[in-house]
Order: sequence, then structure tokens, then C-alpha cells
Amino acid sequence: MLSRKQSSQTSVTNDMTNKQKRYEVLVLALHGDIFRYAYWLVKDKTVAEDIVQETFLRAWKSLDSLKDEKAAKSWLITILRRENARRFERKQFDLVDIDDVSVIDEQLSNEVAIEHRELRTIMASLSDEYREPLMLQIVFGFSGDEIAQQLNLNKNTVMTRLFRARNQVKETLEKANIKRGIQNG
Repeated sequence: MLSRKQSSQTSVTNDMTNKQKRYEVLVLALHGDIFRYAYWLVKDKTVAEDIVQETFLRAWKSLDSLKDEKAAKSWLITILRRENARRFERKQFDLVDIDDVSVIDEQLSNEVAIEHRELRTIMASLSDEYREPLMLQIVFGFSGDEIAQQLNLNKNTVMTRLFRARNQVKETLEKANIKRGIQNG
């Protein structure tokens, strides 16, 4: 009886050790990418850190459901997106009158930084259906198939959305360049 109990305890200990090692490898390999995506998604470092922490907590709890290690990044991004959505389930936003808020426009001396900010603004203005697949492709380098799997969409739908998103960005940039040319010319 004693050896059976010891064998059972040893088996449980080995399972926990293996799970812990698997989890540590997962966190070390993907924490940076998951944080970057969270930060892009919420645009607030503190909130992004909280969402990433909740994401990895949920990942630990359901680590046994991850069968394919190659799908770990997609799996974590899906968890992260759901964690972000949970933030808004019961949240009531405080509304502020726009006339009461002063907006300070910072002067950037670096032309590249200005262009990056303009591009981020244009991409942020895209509707969610176009912005999210484009960011998954640009930030993480996911293929159309991977994006389709993460967003639960048909691959053709994803490819169409990516095409339209790129065209919208291009058109907006062209209009901005024409406007600058008229103003500066």
C-alpha cells in the first residue's frame, strides 16, 4: 500500500514538474510578443501588463489543452483577445466633454518618428475588421491561414480584408501627401 501511494505521489510530482517546465519555456519564448500585441491593442503599458498576466495565468490553468506547441502563439493571442474583451463586459465608461479637454500637440523633430506616428494613426482609424488582421500580419508576421484560424474567419475573407486594409492605408497616405503638397507648394 505504501509503495502504491509513493508511486502515485511521484507520478503527480513528475506531471507537475513537466507542466512547470513546459510553462516556463512558453513564457520565456513568447512573453515579449504577447506583451507587444497587448500594448498595441490597449495602448496603455499598465493595462497591457495586467492583460498579459491574466493571459499567462489562464494559459497555466489550461496548459494541458495545448496539444501542438507550434500553435502556442496563436493560442496565447486568442486568450489575450478574450481577456481584453472581458475588461469591457461590465465596464461603464466615464464620459468627458471634449470642450473641457485640452490637447497638446508635441513637436517631433525626427521626420521618421512623424511618419510612424502618422501611419499608426491611419491604421488606428481603420475599422476593427480591417485593422486587426493587418496588425496580426505586420506585428507578428502571421500568414493568412494563421490569421483566419485566430479570428475564426475564412482565409479568403482574411485575404480580402488585408487587401482592403492596405488599400485604405495607401489611399489615406496619398491624400495626406497631396494635401501637404498643396499646403507647402
